[in-house]
Amino acid sequence: MDTLLQAVVDTTTSSLPGHVQASLTVVVGSRPATAAYSGQLALDLDETQYEHGHGPCLHAARTGELMEITDARTDARWPAYMPRAVERGSHSSLALPVPVTGLHAALNIYSTADHVFDRSDHAAAARFARAAAHAVTNMHALQAARDVAGNLEVALQSRAVIDQAKGILMERGKLTAEQAFQALSQTSQLTNRKLRDVADHLVRTGELLRPAARR
Repeated sequence: MDTLLQAVVDTTTSSLPGHVQASLTVVVGSRPATAAYSGQLALDLDETQYEHGHGPCLHAARTGELMEITDARTDARWPAYMPRAVERGSHSSLALPVPVTGLHAALNIYSTADHVFDRSDHAAAARFARAAAHAVTNMHALQAARDVAGNLEVALQSRAVIDQAKGILMERGKLTAEQAFQALSQTSQLTNRKLRDVADHLVRTGELLRPAARR
């Protein structure tokens, strides 16, 4: 997915007129980050906006509105950001919202020229933003699937060690499976330890955890 996101910003850079750089901002919760970028200028200006908490890319990501700066030297919006853009040599830019369910994102395009983007450039950039949306959606879904798989693996490992501990108690005390599980649960409550930790201790040491002595 990283390769796909990088391909989106690289294609954006090579397809639009003039000397431009592109980046992709993704906001998770309240924390923005640059997922891909085509040059240092784009990364620097993204991070300037993150530092000050405002700017065209953050506005586009959070509101879903296309933001255009035609000439940063005369634009009065975002006064903490504009001087930095001019200082770094970016005189115009586009920030397009990237529609992703559950996330805020924007495709950012920075140009060294002023008044550089026309309607056809807006349309082309919108197509790239949609491509970025598909990539980010897939990446988000993949990460969610990995999280589920990871949680499932942990759950299966916990189940295995709990079953082993139950088997030990059933053999020692001639208990039923339900009685062995209750013994583990009661020990978990008395020791204020997770059930899996109680079971793991029993499997490793052969002993049930005991409550800490009261002082």
